Amino acid sequence: MSHPVLHVDQVTKRFGGFTAVDNVSLTLRPGERFGLIGPNGSGKTTLINCISGALRSTEGRVTFDGHDVSTLPAYKRTRRGIARSFQIPRPFKSMTVLENLLVAIDFAAVGHGLNARQQESEVTAILDKMGLGSKTHVLSSQLSQVELRKMELARAVASRPKLLISDEAMAGLSSSEIDEVLDLLIALNKDGITIIMIEHIMHAVMRFSDRVLCMEAGRVIAEGAPKDVMANPRVQEAYLGV
Repeated sequence: MSHPVLHVDQVTKRFGGFTAVDNVSLTLRPGERFGLIGPNGSGKTTLINCISGALRSTEGRVTFDGHDVSTLPAYKRTRRGIARSFQIPRPFKSMTVLENLLVAIDFAAVGHGLNARQQESEVTAILDKMGLGSKTHVLSSQLSQVELRKMELARAVASRPKLLISDEAMAGLSSSEIDEVLDLLIALNKDGITIIMIEHIMHAVMRFSDRVLCMEAGRVIAEGAPKDVMANPRVQEAYLGV
């Protein structure tokens, strides 16, 4: 039996006297689609920062692909296979879409050992898959909001991740654009990438996730099948305002 792709063991993160994440544990199976929800200030982003390496946890352990990565900086975790897309894309605006991805592929995985032509070929294939094939040589500053979100996901995919953390990739998008991004995430998962989706859009979470974890005030208050978590009275009170 294969080992979990990710195991978070009793992770706590404190900022001075404030505990942002309080003794959180979770395990992800290879290929799983995992939804992470909770109200603003619940600790979701801090937990993800501890997983990705943007922050080092105060206590607990993060094991990825069978290796303890708790003390590794973010770039080393990326090179091991943890990639992250951000809610607010910050592309290199003076660069084309292609050039933005070439930076990502070179930094995240030291080019995967590919020469320049091979890197460009791989990046072009990713852009085609993300529906951005026609935007390859367009400046990133000229992209629409949904195109920027797609490029943000494409930059993460360029690192060849085993685990992709999608941080509110659908925030502020129209209903049809949400469906576009959701379809892309499902397609990436079918290619073998395990995905954690942080999202406030409940119908997207319900459609996407095999399993959902809900946080409140830094703690896990529910975990399980999406419909069971959404029916949990504590989730309805804390997150849905019921």
